[in-house]
Amino acid sequence: MKYRPLGKTGLTVSEIGFGAWGIGGRTSGTTSYGDTDDRTSLAALGRALDCGITFFDTSAAYGDGHSEALIGQAFAGRRDKVVIATKAGYDSWDRPPDFSADAVIASTESSLARLRSDHVDLLQLHNPPGAALGDERLREALARLQTAGKIRAWGVSAKSPAEALEALTKFGAPVVQANFNMMDVRAIDSGLLTAAAARGVGVIGRTPLCFGFLSGTITRATVFPEGDHRLGWSRAQLDNWIDGASDLLAAVGAQPGREGAHAALRFCLAQPALSTTIPGILTAAEAEENASASALGPLPAAAVAAVLDINRRRQFFVLRPRP
Repeated sequence: MKYRPLGKTGLTVSEIGFGAWGIGGRTSGTTSYGDTDDRTSLAALGRALDCGITFFDTSAAYGDGHSEALIGQAFAGRRDKVVIATKAGYDSWDRPPDFSADAVIASTESSLARLRSDHVDLLQLHNPPGAALGDERLREALARLQTAGKIRAWGVSAKSPAEALEALTKFGAPVVQANFNMMDVRAIDSGLLTAAAARGVGVIGRTPLCFGFLSGTITRATVFPEGDHRLGWSRAQLDNWIDGASDLLAAVGAQPGREGAHAALRFCLAQPALSTTIPGILTAAEAEENASASALGPLPAAAVAAVLDINRRRQFFVLRPRP
């Protein structure tokens, strides 16, 4: 595993991290990856660390806090070995967010209890509107949490690369998180990665496998479990991703499965401005497979160029998800 600095925060993170949304388990509506087994999730967390993954990204909203609790359990007694990032603003997907200073402080305290830790390495505001980022009381609250040692750094997990760009250029966020993968290169097209590199801002790239589609193993016959967020997308959008993944993997010479997942991760690793990419991981086998991509190095320049060329000629996000 290779490691990269998280901007100017002083934190060093594994270039492939652990996206911990899925291990939170099933939540209301289509807001998760369905039911999970805690023993399987704990095995995945432990194996990830064994494979060199040190960055774990979670949220108070993932499983209504259950993802955090599992991370706290998994790393009790070896907290110093991992870098934990969580989020505040949403405590549950079925309640409106609250970005007030008091709510963010309370959320952080609850997260610390679930994580069994006296500090969070990175506290991210979870899809905040610009008004929240401009709230001086909230900024003062983040500063107090940092001074007290309860958080080491703060950042913004944004809805889109455009909002992440605004967070770092207008509001000075030291770390931003946004979608980035072979079917979503808005972080390049919007100038986000260029701006982050120029300012020394850490960038966390999420959905590197585009919800699993870039592994190439999802087909029109795939049946998603109850509660799976992918059930919220239209059939036309799902088919677009299935066909797009097939074309992209062919363009970079990767077969569906392990090769496909590796190619997708290595495409992300080819961006020096990216601090870490966080595939969702549910099992120990997935932890091993994703971690092993680091040793292969970034995707060659010619392959990256082929991916970007396809993106210039094709629209991968045609339809919005159903409400």
